[in-house]
Amino acid sequence: MKTLLGKTAIITGASSGIGRASALLFGSQGANIVVAARRQGELDDLVSEIRAIGGAAVALAGDVRDETYARLLVELATNEYGGLDIAFNNAGTLGEMGPVGTVSLDGWNDTLQTNLTSAFLGAKYQVPAMIERGGGSLIFTSTFVGHTAGMPGMAAYAASKAGLIGLMQVLAAEFGPAAIRVNAILPGGTDTPMGQSVANTSETRSFVEGLHALKRIALPEEIAQTVLHLASDASSFVTGASIAVDGGVSINRT
Repeated sequence: MKTLLGKTAIITGASSGIGRASALLFGSQGANIVVAARRQGELDDLVSEIRAIGGAAVALAGDVRDETYARLLVELATNEYGGLDIAFNNAGTLGEMGPVGTVSLDGWNDTLQTNLTSAFLGAKYQVPAMIERGGGSLIFTSTFVGHTAGMPGMAAYAASKAGLIGLMQVLAAEFGPAAIRVNAILPGGTDTPMGQSVANTSETRSFVEGLHALKRIALPEEIAQTVLHLASDASSFVTGASIAVDGGVSINRT
């Protein structure tokens, strides 16, 4: 049985990595999907792939830092598929990295706008649409960085992703009575373009793998399975949770 049959989802950051893997998985499970990212060409290719496996999808390219874009994504979901049930606010960036004293204010602000403000803007328009449907599932991509571990040189990234957890908790409490569940995933090292930019040599990759209890990094498809669980009725009593999908990096000391 397809676990998302008849449901409509928005997925941001869908052109690559975890967002792309989640879109394909959602499509295979019967969801109607609005895929969002900056790159129209990659989105168009993704839509074709989803349709090729029997799924339904449309794309809208834009900048998640733009409030108008957040509104247009919800309008597209409503106009194309009749409403909104699921939103996976996954778009993000590593941002400007380095010791705090070297990080520019522009770099700091851009990272927070991309990782945190975009999620607020998404929720601002997604939640009312979900209320009209009688409930829904809102999911954010946070990280273990800044939650269970401090990683040197990643101040803006850690602050923005930790902020997502606070936002998620407030939304879960605020809209639980409206049957809206809100959760965050905390991936560990994952084989995505962003992850590859950090683990960009064989030595660095080996080091990152060794940080995890499982001694490897994840495939995006593995992280997508947890996103699917949170989107589906299988997690009907899960809200306000920060769910580690991190291969044990948060607890490993070996």
